Amino acid sequence: MNEAIQLILFMAVLVALAPIIGKFMAKVFMGENHFMKPVFGWLEKIIYRISGISREEEMNWKTYLYGVLLFNLFGMVFLFLIQMLQAYLPLNTEKLPNVPWHLACNTAASFTTNTNWQSYSGENTLSYLVQMIGLTVQNFLSAATGIVVAIAMIRGLTRKTTEKIGNFWVDITRCVVYVLLPLSIVLTMIFVGQGAVQTFSHYARATTLLGTEQVIPLGPAASQSAIKQLGTNGGGFFNANAAHPFESPTPLTNFLEMFALLIISAGLVFTYGYYARSKRQAWAIFITMFILFAAGLAISLWSEYSHNNVLNVSGNMEGKETRFGVANSVLFSVVTTDASCGAVNCMHDSLSPLSGLVCMFNLMLGEIIFGGVGSGLYGIIIFIFITVFIAGLMVGRTPEFLGKKVEAFEVKMAIIAVLAPSVVIKLFSAIACSIPAGLAGLNNAGPHGFSEILYAFSSAAGNNGSAFAGLNANTVFYNLMIGFGMLIGRFGVIIPVMAISGSMARKKITPVSAGTFKTDNWLFVLLLLSVILIVGGLTFFPPLALGPVVEHLLMNLGVTF
Repeated sequence: MNEAIQLILFMAVLVALAPIIGKFMAKVFMGENHFMKPVFGWLEKIIYRISGISREEEMNWKTYLYGVLLFNLFGMVFLFLIQMLQAYLPLNTEKLPNVPWHLACNTAASFTTNTNWQSYSGENTLSYLVQMIGLTVQNFLSAATGIVVAIAMIRGLTRKTTEKIGNFWVDITRCVVYVLLPLSIVLTMIFVGQGAVQTFSHYARATTLLGTEQVIPLGPAASQSAIKQLGTNGGGFFNANAAHPFESPTPLTNFLEMFALLIISAGLVFTYGYYARSKRQAWAIFITMFILFAAGLAISLWSEYSHNNVLNVSGNMEGKETRFGVANSVLFSVVTTDASCGAVNCMHDSLSPLSGLVCMFNLMLGEIIFGGVGSGLYGIIIFIFITVFIAGLMVGRTPEFLGKKVEAFEVKMAIIAVLAPSVVIKLFSAIACSIPAGLAGLNNAGPHGFSEILYAFSSAAGNNGSAFAGLNANTVFYNLMIGFGMLIGRFGVIIPVMAISGSMARKKITPVSAGTFKTDNWLFVLLLLSVILIVGGLTFFPPLALGPVVEHLLMNLGVTF
């Protein structure tokens, strides 16, 4: 009963606060007055003065995209270099060596793309300096990149007959200064108050009851944990991530970590509705996301509480924190894979086969069920374009969205955005299953071993960062393949999204007529759900059948590998 109350409370608070944060973000990006402007307005002005940014100057989609790509390239190179020079930089209290080149490449690509996949143990690999000016800074900037791309797309959809979709440098400044920074400060203070560590001290050393020495990692973890959750980043300061008691010490911090994962992504849906001047449009998208979220959560909870014939238990606690229990572990696994976040409070490798399937399917859909900050919104809008195109074919009418014609160019770009991550997941997994370098890192044989590989590349392509944890990915092969997959999964979607934004911004808005297909009612919600599930099912059912489905059937027979 207690767990059911927690689940209901989580969903109720999300539904209640998402419209509020969405309206606030709309005011921020529209340049309107809001309650944070008197607090941080001075910082925004200083940034503009130092950088020479003009708030009034706007860009077309190509210039905006150029800013996105250049900014992220610089961040990726900088992060790579400080890892390679870590041993010579300050705040390296444990005298950690330089990071190997292939791991540095993977980590740089990971944190730049908002994936935060980690092929390493944070407390044993990276210094405080690299954790802060490298990873934590990228947690802010990669999250802001996703948000501002979504804002640019919203402007492209809601403006008419214009080339301008905003200014990238202004948008990313406002995003960090007014949205991410204030929320991170508040969340960090709560985490510290609950017992999360925030210190520059050396690692503590204690003598155990057996007389051996135990090293207890410390560090500025609370501040990184706050932005990694809010920005749907996910990279853990500690290897155990959100299961570590120094990061998430209490049920309250666990609840807030899960809530922080979804609130900005859910709020951006209502930011879109505010721009479009249509609450119904926003609620149609939010309800679609919420139905998929609730369905995945229900399947995962049912599977996890069902009897496991291999282990002969119900409600398996393997790989779960006793502080959180089954329900909170399952909820966290569904939330983190619905969002573009790799934070975990349990080991997904130990989930039941169907719970693992839910997590993988969430990743494979491009994490459009709320999704990453920004990426979830523009991801589901891509599916909306496909949906209205199919609806137009069924009635023999040129498809429209928000009064604008959806033509061949937009549909082609939408298909590219859907296919790019899909190619990474299926092709890269096939390569890894076919060569010794890919099979060498497996911890399990049979369908579960295949699931470990499939999950890794699904996580990379979906810019999630979580892992099944049974795969040793810290090899040259996996570091480079997963790193490349993360770049394709991020920018292979952002580029067509920006192209669609520019194309739609130039179009006129036609008046609503009797033949207009409404995109703000239950019929549209059902059609959008059908398209998402059909596209996902047709694309990913074969590999899912070979992995978690086969494992589930064998588990019911009491067979394991």
